[in-house]
Amino acid sequence: MNWLHWPLIALNILMAFAAAGHALLNKRDPRAALGWIAVSLMFPLVGPILYFLFGINRIKTRAKKLDLHSSNRIGIFDDSCGTKEHALDSSQTLPPEFIDIATISDSISRWPVVGGNRVRMLQNGEQAYPEMIEAIETAKESLFLTTYIFETNHSGRRFIDALIRAVKRGVDVRVIVDGIGELYSIPRAGTLLKRNGVRVSRFIPPKLLPPTIHINLRNHRKFLISDGRIGFTGGMNIGDRHLADNFGNPSRVMDVHFCLTGPVVMQIERAFLDDWSFCTGESFLPRNRDTDIRSGDVACRTIVDGPNEDIDRLAAIIQGAVSSARRRILIMTPYFLPSRELSGAIQTAALRGVEVSVVLPSKNNLPFVQWATSNMLWELLQRGVHVYFQPAPFVHTKLFVVDDYYALIGSANVDPRSLRLNFELDVEIYDRGFAEILAAHILQKINQSREVFLRDVDSRSLPVKARDALAWLFSPYL
Repeated sequence: MNWLHWPLIALNILMAFAAAGHALLNKRDPRAALGWIAVSLMFPLVGPILYFLFGINRIKTRAKKLDLHSSNRIGIFDDSCGTKEHALDSSQTLPPEFIDIATISDSISRWPVVGGNRVRMLQNGEQAYPEMIEAIETAKESLFLTTYIFETNHSGRRFIDALIRAVKRGVDVRVIVDGIGELYSIPRAGTLLKRNGVRVSRFIPPKLLPPTIHINLRNHRKFLISDGRIGFTGGMNIGDRHLADNFGNPSRVMDVHFCLTGPVVMQIERAFLDDWSFCTGESFLPRNRDTDIRSGDVACRTIVDGPNEDIDRLAAIIQGAVSSARRRILIMTPYFLPSRELSGAIQTAALRGVEVSVVLPSKNNLPFVQWATSNMLWELLQRGVHVYFQPAPFVHTKLFVVDDYYALIGSANVDPRSLRLNFELDVEIYDRGFAEILAAHILQKINQSREVFLRDVDSRSLPVKARDALAWLFSPYL
């Protein structure tokens, strides 16, 4: 066997340097590049294999093969959703206070700002689920649903039954459920739907043969589109946990969802069509509809983001909005692990005199994320950023409001998973009236919350600080 010794050593060295070289040339984040280079060189054979399985983003390659984003080049709007006639010239029609933020989004977004929309906030499952079920029950042509978690408890069964009834009425019903998120319930929602004729696609489901090699990349988008005219999106999954009035449920969650009508719904529908093509390889277009779908006077834009994109859109838009703020920034999110760039922008805004408030849950369903957050809060607190902890139960709400005139709603959190690894969908709102409604909601929650001070962070015991710092080391992957 001695004659195999040197060839195996040479193969290990070749694999280690090949993996390290690939990471050096292809990783945009120097920390990620350095980490993978170190793993590849320090752990022969094992390191390169780990990099091959988890370090290479094959999603971009797959998306390009399906030609999903051929029109999605920076600075060129894609009108495949048919909203061109509703598009607004940001520099000409939007009020002056919107120009800076809109210009940034114009430069990197897939679709233009469109007018003629109406947006309503729905709190918890008690308000959101009945309206979503009604939209399913009254659909005549198509129903497109994407969700991360689809439970099969009482709330989930209500959705499943309504979708099955829609299929029996002849409605084109298609459902995308995340391959990991679906595993929160047994039996699986997709299985129950398929048995009854609903077309279901699972997004990157885990497999042993062949093994799933990009299991860390999840579809976190949550939206429902009925007949291309009414849409729902936000942070809410489907399940009993979102029935916040059920005080007997120890896992209850507070959240908000949004009902949208108008041209922006067509943009969200187009996002579903692309996701369906991504999952199934099947391309199709929605039925022709009347173009007069204006329902209000709110200007909106849909933002899709994911690891298949060449630029981190949401991260760039949020950072740009923070940098353009003049008076107040309100951030409410369940998971808060901003990048160094975004953290720096938030601190700089506070130093400029902007009132920055970050509202987080005091009880988190992912303790290690809360630990990592605790390790980095001191940087913000010492620069004058206000941090508040909302009382239990767990609050899953994601809201971002700048100067009470610009808002961002949708599925994304302010953490590396949402802004770098997940497929997310958010909607920009360019409307002072609606932004003021969201700001009032956040301020009400602040009044019920406990403010965190620098002394609170500094007074943690040494074991707690060590635990939080260790969790923070893994923050790029939480």
